[in-house]
Amino acid sequence: MFGLKVAIQGELGSNSHMATVEMLGSRELEIIACTVSAQVLAKVIAGEVDAAVLPIENSLHGSVAEHYDLLLDLPVHIERESLLRIRHNVIVMPGVKLQEIRRVMSHPVALSQCRRFLASHPEWEVVPFYDTAGSVKRLMGESLRDVAGIAPVLAATEYGAEVVVAAIEDHVENYTRFHLVRRDGAAFEEPAGDENKMSLAFAIEHRPGTLVAALQRLAEAGVDLTKIESRPVPGSPWEYVFYVDVRFDSAEKAETALTALRDHCRMVKVLGRYRAA
Repeated sequence: MFGLKVAIQGELGSNSHMATVEMLGSRELEIIACTVSAQVLAKVIAGEVDAAVLPIENSLHGSVAEHYDLLLDLPVHIERESLLRIRHNVIVMPGVKLQEIRRVMSHPVALSQCRRFLASHPEWEVVPFYDTAGSVKRLMGESLRDVAGIAPVLAATEYGAEVVVAAIEDHVENYTRFHLVRRDGAAFEEPAGDENKMSLAFAIEHRPGTLVAALQRLAEAGVDLTKIESRPVPGSPWEYVFYVDVRFDSAEKAETALTALRDHCRMVKVLGRYRAA
């Protein structure tokens, strides 16, 4: 399939852009850059794009809570997932040398993941920016020769900049998990039949032992709980929606788990079934 439109949160050249290309392969893509995640999924629901690619969790920084809330509230589903190794690079205008840099810009999360390298350059002013790739877009657009951005290598390619120092992240094992999200009722192709992971959201009665009982039902169904996350219920203080990922080796076990949860919980939503990355 060719000519797919995919929305991302962030600028072209961002990690979300890279994840989209890796996830969807060599097919022809049109990437639609959006400012905020709600705008990304609004385009999906309106049919303005075929899908969205959103980060859901980083191995160092943790979960993207807003995206869990959007997946629960909106008529969308997870169709695929991927893992992207995160590499941060110092990017400058062509020909600029490291010693010419006076200021460094990037997203706060990227800056926090490069603390050791930045500490080795106390002469630099470190400035939080709205987006990693956006920092490169800005310095190139305004011809800022004393400014560097910290961003993926794709940002240098996208805006005609240069990587002056590569791989400055503190930890090599830095990965972000991305979801390919589609409007309910829409799919790229028929399911491959090799799904082995399911993301769920559920809410329980606010009574002692109800969460333990829900988790016990998942265990008895024979699925493997790989993640659990809680989010507060707006307007209901101290009540929570629980988000879980489970792995399964047969469709029957997945259905058994769903039935067991639905018999016990006041709300269950399947956020997606897909092949684990």
